[in-house]
This record gives sequence, structure tokens and C-alpha cells, in this order.
Amino acid sequence: MSGGINPLAGLAAQGLLSLVAIFAIWWVARAMKLGGDVRIRDEDHARALAEEAICGIDPVEVALDRARIGALVRGADGRVLLLRRHGSHFAARLIVDYQGIRLDRQFLTIATHERRFGAVTLDLGAQAQAWAASLRRLGAAR
Repeated sequence: MSGGINPLAGLAAQGLLSLVAIFAIWWVARAMKLGGDVRIRDEDHARALAEEAICGIDPVEVALDRARIGALVRGADGRVLLLRRHGSHFAARLIVDYQGIRLDRQFLTIATHERRFGAVTLDLGAQAQAWAASLRRLGAAR
């Protein structure tokens, strides 16, 4: 070899620069608090999420999923809001009737009428039966 750059050294430099770029992107994402494991902290957090989703809802009762990735929130007016994690945020939908709701011991599965929102299974523990019974009345109110 006469006076040229060693091809292996060039590949090593390129690999090192790639690692530095990946680390820089990771650091920026972490500094901006992007991604991560987003969960509902407590009942007050669920109430705040419900109020953000529907203006004027007055949350009076909350049932948190044991993993804190979803919740049911009942307003003073009887409306029930389903919260679920959607990426690094939370999405919410009003439950209008009992159709698509299934109880299996401590798990309550709620299939919304929106295909894109999908079905949500909440582990509500001992509260599951009481919530399922109260949701049965939603269709009767019409």
C-alpha cells in the first residue's frame, strides 16, 4: 500500500461515528423524556386525564388497572370514560352501552365501537364485578 488510508481503519472510524450518533440520539430522546414506560400514577392522575379528554366531566369514581395502563372513570352525571395507554400518551372513549363488555373473574374486557381504538382488558381485581354490574345499566338509561 502506498500512501492510502487503510480500508479497515476507515470502516472502524465509520463504525465509531455511527455509535457516537446513536448515543447522541439516545441522549436527546432521554433529555426530552420521549418514550419510556408511561403509566397512570394514581386516581388523581386518572381524574386529570379524564378532565383533559372531556371538558366538564366531574370524576367521582375511578377504577385503575393493576398495571396502571388503563382506567375507568365515572363522572357525576353517570357517564363512564375508558382510558388506555396509546404510545406515550393516553386515549379516552366514552362507554355508551354494555355491548362489547365481558367479565372474566377480575378482568373486564371492553370492546369499543371504534375499530381503531380496539378492545381493552383491564385487571380491576375485586372491583371488576361491581364495575361490570354498573356498566350493564348504561344501555337501560336510554
